[in-house]
Amino acid sequence: MTRRLRLVLPLLLLPLFVAWATAQPAASKTVPAENQAGEQVRLGESLAPLYGPWKFMVGDSPVDPATKAPVWAEPNFDDSHWEDVDLTPTGGQIDPIAGLTGYVPGWTAKGHPGYSGYAWYRIRVHVAAEPGERLALAGPNDLDDVYQVYANGALLGSFGDFSRNPPVIFYAEPKMFSLPAGFTQANADVVLAFRVWMLPLTLTQESDAGGFHTAPLIGDNDTVTAANQNRWLELVRAYASAAIEALLFLPLAAVSFSLILFDRSDRVYLWMGTFFLAFAVEEVVLVVAAWTQVISGQTGTLFRDIFCTPLAAASWVMVWWAWFRLRKPAWVPGTVAALTVLLMISNALAEDIWSSSFQQAVTDGFHAVSLVARLALLALSLLVVVLGIRRQGLEGWFVVPALILFGISRFSAELVLLHIRVSWFPFGITVGLIDAALFLLVAVLAVLLLRRLLQSMREQRRMALDVKQAQELQQVILPEARLTVRELTIESEYRPALEVGGDFFQIIPNEADGSLLIVAGDVTGKGLKAGMLVALLVGAIRSTVDWSADPMVVLRALNQRLMGRGDAQATCLALSIASDGTVTLANAGHMAPYLNGEPVAMEGALPLGMIESPEFSLMHFQLREGDELVLLSDGIAEATDAEGHLFGFERVHELLRTADSAGELADAAQRFGQEDDISVISITRRAVLEPAAA
Repeated sequence: MTRRLRLVLPLLLLPLFVAWATAQPAASKTVPAENQAGEQVRLGESLAPLYGPWKFMVGDSPVDPATKAPVWAEPNFDDSHWEDVDLTPTGGQIDPIAGLTGYVPGWTAKGHPGYSGYAWYRIRVHVAAEPGERLALAGPNDLDDVYQVYANGALLGSFGDFSRNPPVIFYAEPKMFSLPAGFTQANADVVLAFRVWMLPLTLTQESDAGGFHTAPLIGDNDTVTAANQNRWLELVRAYASAAIEALLFLPLAAVSFSLILFDRSDRVYLWMGTFFLAFAVEEVVLVVAAWTQVISGQTGTLFRDIFCTPLAAASWVMVWWAWFRLRKPAWVPGTVAALTVLLMISNALAEDIWSSSFQQAVTDGFHAVSLVARLALLALSLLVVVLGIRRQGLEGWFVVPALILFGISRFSAELVLLHIRVSWFPFGITVGLIDAALFLLVAVLAVLLLRRLLQSMREQRRMALDVKQAQELQQVILPEARLTVRELTIESEYRPALEVGGDFFQIIPNEADGSLLIVAGDVTGKGLKAGMLVALLVGAIRSTVDWSADPMVVLRALNQRLMGRGDAQATCLALSIASDGTVTLANAGHMAPYLNGEPVAMEGALPLGMIESPEFSLMHFQLREGDELVLLSDGIAEATDAEGHLFGFERVHELLRTADSAGELADAAQRFGQEDDISVISITRRAVLEPAAA
């Protein structure tokens, strides 16, 4: 499997480097293996890199029907007609992706372009070792993609899972094998044969893919072990940036998602969290896949290229769409979603990671679709930032460097195929174009987030001031808690669920005829929006009463005020009490009042604001001396305790018989568990004392 740009958890780095610094093996002598086919190599606390010449052949070996072993692994097989391959590195060449040393191009750069599948490497080595000395072989630590190794026809082991067809591949890792005791004899002949298999997908990720990119090592067991450890340390350094980015982006994702709680209306935090999480998961998968064989190369590709990369590209566009609070063009979010799905599907089909079921021309076509989808997403991100610059100026320009660098980094695989450098390796640590883009992006977002946080705090303070002013306004428009109008005593209690409530009532005496108009209602919703709607309705009540105090006229006027205002609706009850105690009651979906503890039987009616000309229920009755009429909002009956039980109408009925005041009834519901606004109005008709006779 092709190597990527980074690896391991920094928590693992420290002990590894400490161990490397404090417990380095004794210096060993490295003996080049020139002319290995016929020369003798003396092994004694030394190792030899097997540069070759190797014999090489594409394809797979036939199987011996008797031994069931591959013929090309046998020591006596005639490989004189095979190609010669030299694995000697030249000019300090390093792996252009991972920065590993000793790098040589693969078979696609040596006469086999476009070939994937099986190939074989063979070499004959004459060794002389001390009696009893243990020998070992280190396989290539950089190759595409997996291999089996044979010594004189016997299988020593493998890197990768060859129990399946095609084999299960893993990211290239150093691996060593102990040679059998017989190979330690003087002048022993060892024929080493490597059976290599490369995934077709690797062709799309490297310009010189195929087989060995570093030479195997042979030597005494201790020295090969030390060399293998050094190769692991080199691999750790090469992939260290992946772990750093994973540990950086996981907390950034958590912080971004947590900011949603601070401002639920701003979706930029959701998209930003998705963006950071997609990258963090991609890096975690890379770390685990490159350092262990817990995740196969196919599984790593599935997560990174089919899920993480498309989600990161889509969320990148949506971060700036939400950041600049754009609404037009309205087709952008839908287009982003469609391109993301297209990118996922095209990547899955182009990579053909489950089997080699497609012809190369078909997979090339899917790669072209994937490239077009990524270019389209990049174009959308540019469009969004241009619109953001037109809308917000400096803040939009501040994003441009990170946008350009990140956009280019999304095409790093194509740049590698074009031999354009996208990675650098200071101190053996891979630093790629995408790393620079991401760290620049973090710096840009840190500045912008601080600026946005300050703006949000100012907006929160303004909103808090608006709520406070609305609360004060609502207190002003509420009647006094206790009124006496001739022989009527009125008590009222109002307990909003939030700072600003949606219940309202007005108590308006008519000095001309001695009547009293009471209007009580409950608008839909809570909070500031409901409070503004309450202010509208109270104003409408006051203006209507100036020319008519008829309950039906009042309800019709309120209904007209609510029509055409979206989802603005309200239940409402209006009643007029004449000087002789005659009550005229009109109801628009509100709770029926209670007369002397019993609910008044009324027909149902629609709330205000639903239809143009509703039919309200209307009734008349007499309020006699000593009678008590109680108006309630549904916030009392709908009070809910911690276990989800409703206060209910039975408790309301019982309390109306025993409560001495409106406040006592409101207190009982509030203690039970207030969920909605609570309002209670109690009207009691007192006896009128006749003047004494002279």
